Amino acid sequence: MSKQFDRIHDDHRSFIEAQQMFFSGSAAPDGRVNISPKGMDSLRVMGTNRILWLNLTGSGNETAGHLLEHPRMTLMWCSFTTRPLILRCYGTARTVQITDSEWESLAQNFPPHRSARQIYDVSVDLVQTSCGYAVPFMEYVSERDTMQKWVDGKSDDDIRSYWAEKNTRTLDGKSTGVPVAD
Repeated sequence: MSKQFDRIHDDHRSFIEAQQMFFSGSAAPDGRVNISPKGMDSLRVMGTNRILWLNLTGSGNETAGHLLEHPRMTLMWCSFTTRPLILRCYGTARTVQITDSEWESLAQNFPPHRSARQIYDVSVDLVQTSCGYAVPFMEYVSERDTMQKWVDGKSDDDIRSYWAEKNTRTLDGKSTGVPVAD
């Protein structure tokens, strides 16, 4: 039942943009595989083979560390509403840090967020759809306000200190490349 495509078609893009959450998957050549749910207004389909994803501060930073060693990434969406569908975009990604020269131009694609940590620029080389018949129905209620409340209670220096404490190493002890305060 699955179908493969060499690019993101208009109906794929419409499906992606209608979902409130997605999952990211990454892995270094060795160590743990990371799969992480993502939400908020943090993803943009930029073309038939390109996606930008604004990564916000979290309790870990596995994806950034994995991409330093191997650039492969998978993004996945699944419908929890009427249309049973799972869509995956496979490809490679590069990390753009807040200190990189491209940050400002790429960040303009998203609403500003003080906890923005990286932007992943994903080159998609395969899109796969599958049935999603076993995915349960679930109702979207709203975004959580927990991230915003956390950010509102921190200064920019507090956020950078958090990165230094929690986001500079993966679970396997590898560097994530996240810039921290001097």
